[in-house]
Amino acid sequence: MQSIPHIKAVLFDLDGVLYIGKQLIPGALSAVAQLRKAGIAVRFVTNTSTLSLNSLQQKLNDLGFNTVPEEIMSAPQATIQYLKKQPNPVCKLLLAEDVKKDFACFDQSATAANYVVIGDIGDQWSYELLNEVFHCLVNGAQLIAIHKNRFWQTETGLQMDIGAFVTGLEYASNTQAMLMGKPSRHFFNQVVDTLRMKPSDIVMVGDDIDADVGGAQDAGLHGILVKTGKYRETYTRLSSVEPDAIIQSVADLPALLGCLSIQAH
Repeated sequence: MQSIPHIKAVLFDLDGVLYIGKQLIPGALSAVAQLRKAGIAVRFVTNTSTLSLNSLQQKLNDLGFNTVPEEIMSAPQATIQYLKKQPNPVCKLLLAEDVKKDFACFDQSATAANYVVIGDIGDQWSYELLNEVFHCLVNGAQLIAIHKNRFWQTETGLQMDIGAFVTGLEYASNTQAMLMGKPSRHFFNQVVDTLRMKPSDIVMVGDDIDADVGGAQDAGLHGILVKTGKYRETYTRLSSVEPDAIIQSVADLPALLGCLSIQAH
């Protein structure tokens, strides 16, 4: 197993790593608490596009993680930071109603948008809606994807995610979406900047070998894969990504990090 020395911070994916739906992964609370006690910084990073920052913090705190907003980085928040730097953004938002609250500072238009922001909208997808977005794109709007996940783990099994819709719109409109969440290097760089650490001092823990582990490694971080959530052995075997370590669940993380001679700051 490759050594991962001098780790000062751990980034946790949420759904599939710390919990699934409303159910905690056994040992997750203890694992996070042990890292905090050891002086290791923790951050909660997610592609979740159905919860506002306030709702996401509330969910984590209801589960017992005792977070503050500064410890959370979601793909929607990364999108907001990007849009605030653009001149006069007008948005068409394909987002859950709760997340739209965080985008209230931007002008919006159904037909004259210069940015189309796509997140998880559940069963609202229709051919009519896809065509509305298609016409915005061929008229020059920039396509922003909160993420392009293929699938995700629910309490009832795997479920198709928004990646297929984003890819279809890219193909039809002959354009390329700007990706805001994992595995975007821009996303990981934003988290690293808030920590004010070197990427090599940070490890990402996730259940998605490509978006979590591969994305982190591409940005210079270390990546640990857990065998919970969306993890599937066959999918992992077919991936070109080589995790720095693979563990059964997040409950095994403190022991792994301890055996790797981690030095907290």
